[in-house]
Amino acid sequence: MADNTTIEAAETGAAGIQAAELGREMRTSFLEYSMSVIMSRALPDVRDGLKPVHRRILYAMYDSGITPSRPHSKSARTVGDVIGKYHPHGDFAVYDTMVRLAQDFSMRVPLVDGHGNFGSIDGDSAAAMRYTEARLAKPAMELLRDLEKETVDWRPNYDESLQEPEVLPARFPNLLVNGSNGIAVGMATNIPPHNLGETIDAVCVMLDNPDATTEEIMTVLPGPDFPTGGIIMGRKGIIDAYETGRGSLTIRAKCKVEEGKNGKSSIVVTEIPYQVNRTNLMTKLGELIREKKLPEIANVHDGADRNSPVDIIIELKQNAIPQVVLNKLYKHTQLQVGWGVNMLALVDGVPHTLSLKEMLFHYIKHQEDVVTRRTRFDLRKAEERAHILEGLLVALDHIDEVIAIIRGSQTDKEAAAKLMERFGLSEAQTSAILEMRLRRLTGLERHKIEEELAELKEKIDYYKRILADPELLRQVIKEELQEIKQKYNTPRRTRISGQAKDLDVEDLIAEEDMVVTVTKAGYVKRLPVDTYRQQKRGGKGMQGVNLKDNDFVEHLFVASTHSYMLFFSTRGKVYRLKVYELPEASRHARGTAIVNLLPLEPGETISAIIATKDFPEDEYLMFGTEQGMVKKTSMSLYDRSRRDGLIAINLKEGDSLIAVRRVKPGEKVVMVSSAGKAIMWEESETRAMGRDTMGVRGMTVPAGVSVLGMEIARPGTELFVITEKGYGKRTPMSEYPTHHRGGQGVFTITMTQKKGLLTGMKVVEPADELMIISEDGVVIRTSVEDISQLGRSTQGVHVMNVAEGDKVCAVAIATEGSKRKEGDFVDDESIEAGADSDVTDDGLEQEAPAVDFDDDIDDEEDGEE
Repeated sequence: MADNTTIEAAETGAAGIQAAELGREMRTSFLEYSMSVIMSRALPDVRDGLKPVHRRILYAMYDSGITPSRPHSKSARTVGDVIGKYHPHGDFAVYDTMVRLAQDFSMRVPLVDGHGNFGSIDGDSAAAMRYTEARLAKPAMELLRDLEKETVDWRPNYDESLQEPEVLPARFPNLLVNGSNGIAVGMATNIPPHNLGETIDAVCVMLDNPDATTEEIMTVLPGPDFPTGGIIMGRKGIIDAYETGRGSLTIRAKCKVEEGKNGKSSIVVTEIPYQVNRTNLMTKLGELIREKKLPEIANVHDGADRNSPVDIIIELKQNAIPQVVLNKLYKHTQLQVGWGVNMLALVDGVPHTLSLKEMLFHYIKHQEDVVTRRTRFDLRKAEERAHILEGLLVALDHIDEVIAIIRGSQTDKEAAAKLMERFGLSEAQTSAILEMRLRRLTGLERHKIEEELAELKEKIDYYKRILADPELLRQVIKEELQEIKQKYNTPRRTRISGQAKDLDVEDLIAEEDMVVTVTKAGYVKRLPVDTYRQQKRGGKGMQGVNLKDNDFVEHLFVASTHSYMLFFSTRGKVYRLKVYELPEASRHARGTAIVNLLPLEPGETISAIIATKDFPEDEYLMFGTEQGMVKKTSMSLYDRSRRDGLIAINLKEGDSLIAVRRVKPGEKVVMVSSAGKAIMWEESETRAMGRDTMGVRGMTVPAGVSVLGMEIARPGTELFVITEKGYGKRTPMSEYPTHHRGGQGVFTITMTQKKGLLTGMKVVEPADELMIISEDGVVIRTSVEDISQLGRSTQGVHVMNVAEGDKVCAVAIATEGSKRKEGDFVDDESIEAGADSDVTDDGLEQEAPAVDFDDDIDDEEDGEE
């Protein structure tokens, strides 16, 4: 149907119907509606920071004389004036807006002074408008100041019966001070509030230097300042918002920990994030406690009173760690919230996303216009008054003649005409003379007129200088802003934290030392150091773990819950777990089978374990394989993880990883082969390589011979070796010569058919205790001191009785510090117990209790298969 077709509708009596295409009409109407919402409802003006409804409420109260110097007036009266004169919308919408302008927890600088129930931070709604009273707050008068001096443009109201200001003079930057939020059609604004004094200082920085950078402005305006306080985590979101107009803030509640009786603590929440409902927050806390997500919390109760309207008291259970509980609260409740900044405002009626500098620029431009127009108004008024005073002085100088002219005239017009003709006066001057009272003829009155005229001439000269000098104009703006700051500034409430910290699982875990044990059969567990009591030297120890027959603890160390555990497999892969990810078990439990924690392939086993808290670039791991290959790689290359493991070393076909050791510059590496030979070389013989490499030859072994192990040979240690038939010995490392890497080495034991091939090696200290296991599962535990110390080329002594057909298959240092020093416990982060320890007679490396895994064990089974 044609757009402009007119259809006669005689039957309905209608004069005519304008036909239109539905789609086009919808597009046009919706566009008009959208622009109306954008322009007249949802978005603030960049100049005064107000939406139309805010501006109309303030102007209606000002026009009705409901100012700070007058008594409060019923809110219903103000709402009626607003909707009747300027804002033809719902009365509840207008009242809700007025209520928000009065809330000190919503507005950084409230613009309405409310009397009565205006709601609370708990989400309580205000009383009905017929019960509450309100008047303009003192700071609001600064937004309206000079309104009557033609400083802004005016426009007709909705029915053109009255005039209303298009914008307020806004003598302080309200858009930044109180912020704004609103949803228009297809766009939204969310501007955070700021501190009044800091914002004024930022304007002054721009006035002094229009080319100031955002960084320079942030020296006086570091970030938003919310009326409810709180903590902004990190500066990146602030910088993004100030530079681009968009950013994301993380706001935390302010909390303090109070120590109570019996080791119990309480967390007191004193400030909550902006726009968070306090009642909803407490309800959520209750839900989390009932759902057992916060088991450390004993009780939550309301501690708010007249002096502390926000306080929430969270009582913790005994021995709960407050910081861990706080981290959980930040993660699961609105004690920490994200706040998206979108600084969208109307500039000349068009929505723009503005940076901080652009906002300040447009505000300063508005103030220049306001002060210029005010100055012109004041100049005109001053010139008009001076003109009148000059006429009065002429009349006083010729008072007798003036009186005679007036007395001789029949009418006012005749008198005025004669005075104008005689003295050259204007109509305004003549009118003032005719209206002059007789008391103005005294000498004192003449003196007052002369003084007033002199003052006016000074003002006129000052006003003209302002209009002629842009620098002076800026100085006037600056001085008036500083006066407002002096009157209404308040201390900053929101603290800005320099470091943004994203919460992860680790933040919810208390950092404490744990005893980590790994058995020969592959069971792992952790338990707090405090589980083991401190014992004096020579103590008996306590039973530590119940194991299956023939199993024993092979690796034991103390590590923080936040440390990493690196598990190296026989296939050259490395898997990484945090200590807190290991299962926590009781002192008697075996733990969990490691295959349940790591995605090991069939036939893949763990050959080495390293525990570390960091990955320094200047520290290295030394790898050793069964075929004699070695590789040295910086630890920093292992500071990453994948669920299915990373390649730690490339292996040849048929080769397997047998050892990984932390190595320091200047240390020596010893390797031993099943042929009874040992080679020792400087770690500097190998250069550092990448992670995904094969390495170089560390020891040459003939076919059918394999490398049994690789250790770090430290001064004062001994090399222990044992054969298949149970013959072994220990030899001081000082008896072994240092060779170049890649040789076959020298004999470390005289091989005979009766004693069999070499099957195990360890670098030991006299205080160590060894566990020796056979293929049939027979295990013996013996002290190193009980094994003979013999020379390098001797045959060894009987260490273990091995049955016919059985063979020794493995040897391990049993536990750290249990027999080496009764009552001492060494914190070592290497794979083997005792490998890196350095305990003196004067004390402990780490203050921790002794652990003794007793031989008297039963068959309790707590681990997973």
